[in-house]
Amino acid sequence: WPLREEREEESNHESPTVQMAIRISRLRIIDRAKNAYDRAHDFFSHNFLLLLTLLSVFFGLIFGFALKPLHLSQDTLNLINFPGEIFMQVLKMMILPLIFSSLISALAQMDAREAGQMGLATVAYYLTTTVLATMLGIALVTAIHPGDPSVKEGLLAVEAADTDVSPLDTFLDLVRNMFPKNIIQATFDRVQTEYVTKKPPSGRGNVTIKKRISPAKGTNILGIIVFCTGFGIVISHLGEKARIVVDFFVILDAVIMRWVEALMWFAPLGIFCLIAGNLLELEDLGDTAQMLFLYVLTVSAGFFIHAVIITPLLYFLCTRKNPLHIVKGMLQALVTAFGTASGGAALPTSMQCLEENCGIDRRIARFVLPLGSTINMDGNALYEAVAVIFIAQLNNVELSFVEVITVSVTATVASIGLGSVPAGLVSILLILSTVGLPAKDVSLIITVDWLLDRIRTAVNVLGDGFASGVVAHILKKRLDESDQKHDYRMEIKEEIDQLKSCAPSRKPSNFSGWSFNSRDFLGPLQSQSRPMSRRNSGILSWRYPFTAAPSDPSFTPLSKIENV
Repeated sequence: WPLREEREEESNHESPTVQMAIRISRLRIIDRAKNAYDRAHDFFSHNFLLLLTLLSVFFGLIFGFALKPLHLSQDTLNLINFPGEIFMQVLKMMILPLIFSSLISALAQMDAREAGQMGLATVAYYLTTTVLATMLGIALVTAIHPGDPSVKEGLLAVEAADTDVSPLDTFLDLVRNMFPKNIIQATFDRVQTEYVTKKPPSGRGNVTIKKRISPAKGTNILGIIVFCTGFGIVISHLGEKARIVVDFFVILDAVIMRWVEALMWFAPLGIFCLIAGNLLELEDLGDTAQMLFLYVLTVSAGFFIHAVIITPLLYFLCTRKNPLHIVKGMLQALVTAFGTASGGAALPTSMQCLEENCGIDRRIARFVLPLGSTINMDGNALYEAVAVIFIAQLNNVELSFVEVITVSVTATVASIGLGSVPAGLVSILLILSTVGLPAKDVSLIITVDWLLDRIRTAVNVLGDGFASGVVAHILKKRLDESDQKHDYRMEIKEEIDQLKSCAPSRKPSNFSGWSFNSRDFLGPLQSQSRPMSRRNSGILSWRYPFTAAPSDPSFTPLSKIENV
């Protein structure tokens, strides 16, 4: 108390200038604290779902390793996996309607020339990154040399299915799937070449192997993309005459995306259960990780170099922009891809991140991302190249330069044609049969694929984001010039922005009230015809312009309709 009284007496003797300075400093401190609180509040409010998803990955790993020594029953493991399984099914349920609506609505707003340029730029970029990833994988596995024949002695190898796959048949199947004979059947079946062993009827003679084209289970995404591309380009040729069809797919796309936004709040629980259940189902995790440590290190280093150095550098050389902007905007999609280990499940989130966080034109994002989820397999190409040479090193087989080139070319083609196959098993068997290596050692690398599969999926999703940025940079000027020539495209853009911002998607009518006299009400309809252009209305639906005045003086006109 005496000290406080002395300070008060001293402060009373201070000049007004000093007191004013003290007050100003206090106000500055309060203002800085308030600004810091506002920034923290904005950060957590805008990134709350991202933080929850990151925490779910972290706690899923801890939960899985903590319960590993308990050796839980299979029923308990099924219950732990059940929420994650439902989450994956719901996300995959959204893929097909999202591809249909997004591709058609995007390409219908572009000319055929612009769509062709976008397709060529996308394919050229993906081929470049895939070749670079394959070369990087071969260089790393040759330099580090993770393959040690003694590893096979500590692990029990299970005989893998002997699958002789021809690179030519793989390429032909890729082209066949691009043009399905039935678009409905393409939603649940795709074409695949099978090898059938036939014996002579007499039982004597040599056994012959014949090829047979048969359907295989799985969605033919590539065929659906080709169909939607052609459908959208034809609609763009029809112009404003097909506006009602464009309106339908635009609103359908908005509905699907709004549904996905709601479903993504279940992502933390689903990802937590997926990671924890995946870890609990593994056997002898410690011994496997110890024996295959160099292999996992080689593949992980390749993923890191490709995702942190090569693709950002290529993006910077093409656009002269900071690649961190794409990485920062794609964080939610990357975490979702890592948690689900599925590029298709992360497709809706990737579209949302690129459009809202990175400012990519929605027409480009809606074309590049579905195509990239099918043919952009940088991580798969790198992984397959390392895996094949690793198996060769395990068997003390020295690959010649020609065989290494064969591995690189086959890995590039296989990663595009067989990218939808889980774990890349068929792709690896294809490359092994091409260079004459045993297929039984594939089971060794599958034991650690639970981790590498998640990392390479995240690498593929990030590559799709960089590809969208490069294509958007190349076509931005041409798209803007084309949009200025077509007024209805600008109207569609405005309507899409209204749908995103939850604003009213319909503008109010031009009349001030309704008339209950049938003649007054039907008169304008009979005297005016349906308009073929809505350059001044900005409305998505066909309707008649009403100009009738209210005939009932007691009638009160309706207020402005909102949130239709």
